[in-house]
Amino acid sequence: MQKILDLFDLDFTICADYLKRFIYPWEALGGLKKYIGELGATLDKSEYVERFPLVWVHKSAKIAASAYIDAPCIICADAEVRHCAFIRGSVIVGKNCVVGNSTELKNAVLFDGVQVPHYNYVGDSILGHKAHMGAGAVTSNVKSDKGLVTIKGADAVFETGLKKCGAMVGDFAEIGCNTVLNPGTVIGRNTNVYPLSCVRGIVPQNSIYKNDGNVVVKK
Repeated sequence: MQKILDLFDLDFTICADYLKRFIYPWEALGGLKKYIGELGATLDKSEYVERFPLVWVHKSAKIAASAYIDAPCIICADAEVRHCAFIRGSVIVGKNCVVGNSTELKNAVLFDGVQVPHYNYVGDSILGHKAHMGAGAVTSNVKSDKGLVTIKGADAVFETGLKKCGAMVGDFAEIGCNTVLNPGTVIGRNTNVYPLSCVRGIVPQNSIYKNDGNVVVKK
């Protein structure tokens, strides 16, 4: 459940060729900045405008005047970046995404159709096709002891080798309002997380996370 192809349909991202190089999604985080610069240089100039050096925005995307976008960054077709959004760089915003009021993104991939619409923080993370984060839901990407992040499953522990690693959120996942996804959290496809949750480890696909120790299969 923690592999790229378990979590994501690669037909719904502009960086599919890049992600195919890896088995686990967190492996893609380290080279994301360099890759975005390389990919941006190949984009069709009839569709994308390089608004600032290494910041490419599709002509159909809507960008609020108050939004801040740092390089490198690619914002795809029909995406909406709203008032006071803060994109800190090394970010891909997919087609039809919504990046909302005061939402902050950093070193992250948003697949097509992702919504992070209200006061969200997404750092060192990948959000799958049509994943949605409720108001105030955030990814935590650094451990309190500043150690390397591990991914903890029921039967295995995966060493990421990364000091900063947020959440890997599968396609169609729904993250409830004011939830914290702790460093190294993996949320399976089609899974719902209750509001006000504090989540860590791997949550299976097609399930409902009610609280720690209470995860049920969807019927």
